[in-house]
Amino acid sequence: MRKVSFAEFGGPEVLRLVDAEEPHAGPGQVRVAVRAAGVNPVDWRIREGQILQAHPIELPAGVGLDAAGVVDEVGEGVEDVEAGDPVFGEGASTYAEFAVLSAWARIPEGLTFEEAAGYPSVVETALRVIREVGVRPGQTLLVSGASGGVGSAVLQIARDRGIAVIGTAGAANQDYLRGLGAAAVTYGAGWAERVRRLGRVDAALDLAGAGVLAELVELTGDPRKVVSIADLSAPEFGVRFSGTAGSVPAALAEAGRLIARGKLHIPVEKSYPLAEAATAHIDSQAGHTRGRRVLTV
Repeated sequence: MRKVSFAEFGGPEVLRLVDAEEPHAGPGQVRVAVRAAGVNPVDWRIREGQILQAHPIELPAGVGLDAAGVVDEVGEGVEDVEAGDPVFGEGASTYAEFAVLSAWARIPEGLTFEEAAGYPSVVETALRVIREVGVRPGQTLLVSGASGGVGSAVLQIARDRGIAVIGTAGAANQDYLRGLGAAAVTYGAGWAERVRRLGRVDAALDLAGAGVLAELVELTGDPRKVVSIADLSAPEFGVRFSGTAGSVPAALAEAGRLIARGKLHIPVEKSYPLAEAATAHIDSQAGHTRGRRVLTV
């Protein structure tokens, strides 16, 4: 089979499309014929060697955590799906023609494989950081870097819970944020003052790592009310860095419920073939994403 792999840490140029042995499902796992794989910032952070404690790997290594595809091998003890079922979920080395998933759910009705591949890690992260930042119904949550996959999910989930949201993004994505129910604010000089004019901020999330932690702490008045998933200097500001995943099966179940109720939709901004994984990483690192980027197989 073909899969994307890297033999050394570095930039996107280290990614190679190689021939590899097919993986097989162990106990409590399923193997899927991958139709699409989600491209997440954590993928290129791992490729660069940034977060090895959270995701220890041995080189050469595959790439990717999220996938949507068709079950073609079921491990011992798995009873909720069978060969031929379309599923989405999280596993390892998902930039490949076949991948083993450790958490999965049936793809919600109406979603394509490309759309479904963009949900697993994104929704888990969104649910986790909303929980960790402690924001409650009736309060206001500020989301820095709100137009990407996690931001899109955070805005919609928070709104569904009765939380008001303010989102920062580039000028081109202001209408997109408003369409998700957020008060939209542009980046750039004076952004914190523009947020302040909108009223009280009870909690804040840093999803882009744009060097805004000091301003987020000032706006909330308490570093304990700020959580970052993108700035490794967070502890220097007294801010929590959230990098360890919670329950992916629970997140997939919640995603299914929200999608069925019409409360969650994450658009796919662009799809790439496996051979263009490096380009997908370059575009992901450049930011300004609206929704998700995925690889198709």
